[in-house]
Amino acid sequence: MPHPNQYKSNLRDLSFLLFEQFKLHELLGKAPYANWGKDEVTAVLEEAYGWVQKHLGPFNRSGDDDGCRLEDGQVHVPAGFKEAWKALYEAGWRTLAIDESHGGQAGPFTLAMMVEEFMCGSNTSFNMYPALTQGAADVIRTFGTPEQQATYVARMLDGTWAGTMCLTEPHAGSDVGSASTTATRRPDGTYDMRGVKIFISGGDHDMTDNIVHMVLARTPDAPPGTKGLSLFIVPKRRPDGTPNDVTVGSIEHKMGIKASTTAVLNFGDGGRCIGELVGTTEQKGISQMFHLMNYARIGVGIQSLAIASSAYLNALDYARERKQGSSIKQWKDATAPRVPIIEHADVRRMLLDMKARVEGLRALAVKLTMHIDHAHAIEATGGDKAAAEYHIGQLDLLVPLVKAYGSDQAFQICATAIQVYGGAGYLKDWPVEQYCRDSKIFSIYEGTNHIQAMDLVGRKLMQRGGANVQAFGKDVGSFIAAHRQHPVYKDAIAALALAMEALTSTGGRFMQWFGGGRMEMVPAVANRFLEMMAETTVGWLLLEAGVIADAAAAALPADHPDRAFYDGKRFAALYFAHNVLPGVALKAQLIAREDRSVLDIPAAAFAPV
Repeated sequence: MPHPNQYKSNLRDLSFLLFEQFKLHELLGKAPYANWGKDEVTAVLEEAYGWVQKHLGPFNRSGDDDGCRLEDGQVHVPAGFKEAWKALYEAGWRTLAIDESHGGQAGPFTLAMMVEEFMCGSNTSFNMYPALTQGAADVIRTFGTPEQQATYVARMLDGTWAGTMCLTEPHAGSDVGSASTTATRRPDGTYDMRGVKIFISGGDHDMTDNIVHMVLARTPDAPPGTKGLSLFIVPKRRPDGTPNDVTVGSIEHKMGIKASTTAVLNFGDGGRCIGELVGTTEQKGISQMFHLMNYARIGVGIQSLAIASSAYLNALDYARERKQGSSIKQWKDATAPRVPIIEHADVRRMLLDMKARVEGLRALAVKLTMHIDHAHAIEATGGDKAAAEYHIGQLDLLVPLVKAYGSDQAFQICATAIQVYGGAGYLKDWPVEQYCRDSKIFSIYEGTNHIQAMDLVGRKLMQRGGANVQAFGKDVGSFIAAHRQHPVYKDAIAALALAMEALTSTGGRFMQWFGGGRMEMVPAVANRFLEMMAETTVGWLLLEAGVIADAAAAALPADHPDRAFYDGKRFAALYFAHNVLPGVALKAQLIAREDRSVLDIPAAAFAPV
């Protein structure tokens, strides 16, 4: 049975980011967003927020209670999901940023991701299915032959068919290059597929008649490692409707996202599984799949933000209503009235910590998506190529931060929300215990957070000869220089400057390790460096928001309701600068010690065998 919707978001914060901090409206009304204006964007956000509260939120807890079930080889989703799937595609929410040539609405990617936040936060499990479908369709649209595009893309984008991506195998885990699923070319140019894939999100369900699997596999003459992998389209049913020898071995029983099928899929057990090579060239699988993975990692960051935000806002409402204890000012008076727990200092600390982190994560995500929209606008108008390269470079640099830092923070924020509730938060009566369980997987799938950290320090820092990270440093440095003497934020901006110095010096240390044959040190501290860079970036964006908010508040009358909102921006920025940013320099000092404990401890020393 459905339950009352418990999902919450902050539309005022989204509006601030779009139109005050990142100025999306400057891109609207012209190519490629000629049909979009500020009013249209605002209307979509308001309508989407109401839609998820009606169609998705009520089935979040019931989906968690019921989970998926496997019967006679077919996975069945919880009650309400089929109806939600139909309503989702009828409403057109999945095509906001899709090209008009594919039946889309050609809207800004930033807007689509804000709607994605609502979808993820209101029902994370459900949204896994359409999000993966859209990603799989985009791979075929980008790399597939015209025939493949005509066969699959439209039916996936309108919800007739679903889609997945199949990377992981039982023996391989995150080591995708050791995949052993085989694809043997047939005389007609298709391929016989054989293998087992595990942890396949949305691997089977009964919301659509067909599911199009994107499968990494190796042809017989392919070289070992990731370079030898090819990508194949392997539908559950062939386009003519006949079964394609794709079977469900089992579904996982998980800690969270229980209404999202996580399946073991067997391809070709009966020798009748046929796949199509994506495009016309073998051994392009990794580059093709990473086109999907890049956006999937952004999606994980949005998932993380969505759940963290709702956890914070639910905890905030509880703290405003729950009365317990007297004011600290009356602690000796046993007859003093009970007060809402939001009046207690430690609860206020937890709430402000969550607020700063949630709003910082959202700013980080919008910073990333706006780089995509700027790049699209430049491409559509034939603008400056160097400017487009800058935006794409910043996108590449921020993806691992959004995915890894966002997902680590989501779990922490959800745990803090439970703490605000106290014992009540540990109960299913309130949504935060489910949020906490659901959020744990975010740091693991789509590349574990250590993989993101190694991608950052091993590849992203050196892209374009270091030009991307230099441009990032220039952007932060320009902000520091412009506001170093700000009457409210000068001390906070000094903390940002120290964090940036620590980040830069640590980046230089990595270069020394790479050049000096000490690469074994890098993975030992890569996660710490990613956290340093993310905290520096979030600190910068929160302070930028604070400066904007203070200027806007000064122009308002004293009784204007937006004054409280702008006050919140100021305190979030100051809290993060004074309580989180100083840790960046400390982390740099820890890395500089070059402690080898984790490298030198013998395996037997961890505990007796």
